[in-house]
Amino acid sequence: MTTLSLQKVTKSDTQNTVLADINVDVASGEFLVLLGPSGCGKSTLLHAIAGLHSITSGEIVIDGKVVNNTPCQDRDIAMVFQSYALYPSMTVAENIGFPLEMRRFTKAQREKAVADVARLLKIDHLLKRKPAQLSGGQRQRVAIGRALIREPKLFLFDEPLSNLDALLRVEMRTELKKLHQRIGKTTIYVTHDQVEAMTLATRVAILNKGILQQVGTPHEVYNRPANLFVATFIGSPAMNLISCVVEGRGSERSVKIDAKAGGAESVRLSLPESIRAPLGTKLILGLRPEAFSVTTGAGVSTVSVNVNLIEPTGPEEIILFNLAGHEVVARVGAGAVAQIGVLDFAVDMQKAVFFDPETELRIQ
Repeated sequence: MTTLSLQKVTKSDTQNTVLADINVDVASGEFLVLLGPSGCGKSTLLHAIAGLHSITSGEIVIDGKVVNNTPCQDRDIAMVFQSYALYPSMTVAENIGFPLEMRRFTKAQREKAVADVARLLKIDHLLKRKPAQLSGGQRQRVAIGRALIREPKLFLFDEPLSNLDALLRVEMRTELKKLHQRIGKTTIYVTHDQVEAMTLATRVAILNKGILQQVGTPHEVYNRPANLFVATFIGSPAMNLISCVVEGRGSERSVKIDAKAGGAESVRLSLPESIRAPLGTKLILGLRPEAFSVTTGAGVSTVSVNVNLIEPTGPEEIILFNLAGHEVVARVGAGAVAQIGVLDFAVDMQKAVFFDPETELRIQ
């Protein structure tokens, strides 16, 4: 199996820095997703790993070997593009088997390998068709099959599902995850779709403006975002971020959310014991929408809020309300909130995260 190490990888031109000091170690068999907004550098990084782009400094190491100066055709990497890149005049079987033909495999060897890959991808009934006769999902399977048949060290995917409709994306996402579980190949996958990233990845590397923001499991980047960018980029609806200050009343410590203009009252919420910030410290409180509920329990604070909007989604409801004059979003079970108006919400402060307003880094 194959490992990949990116060590201080930097790419810059005369105008700006595209990638800045990227450090990531990818374990054998891992599925790492490069996630970020358009223009963040994720595709550039993927192309640098493939050898399609040079880097300004740093090292790209595959299985312990620095490959900075190794041509892309000698890196033993297979790449699947957004555009499929199939040969329109070739059949499915010919498209899949083309890499083996270029390596001078015999016809019998190619036919056996093509049949095995097609069976794995459930496209063995399509082998005599041409790309124009296929759906988008079928074309993507053919492109994946062409990458699989080479048995490369690394698989690279550059937004392979972005041309598919929503329903087909979900189906192909599931198939890709099953495929990775079966073959166990080290995979690097680029997307701007956070749902895609969270469902596919063993770890997610989040980039913004060429800078690596956080690397972690889907659970880690969602529940313990490294900074405010990750907190707002991951999650839909996004994490609620509210300015607050640490207060103390007797032996109890809390955070006070000052009221905005408009007649709202200030709100105090209990401070988790793990937060040791001195009294008077200004913080940014982060609460995921699911930190709010209509039930009580250990570690929760109760607040009275004014519900402004209810958005049913089927299994749950998205609730918009004012908390000390700040607009906040909650996610609750279907039917939990019956109508617009005043309602008591429980806030699970054990799910809260806090950020330094100056550095924008998480302090907990």
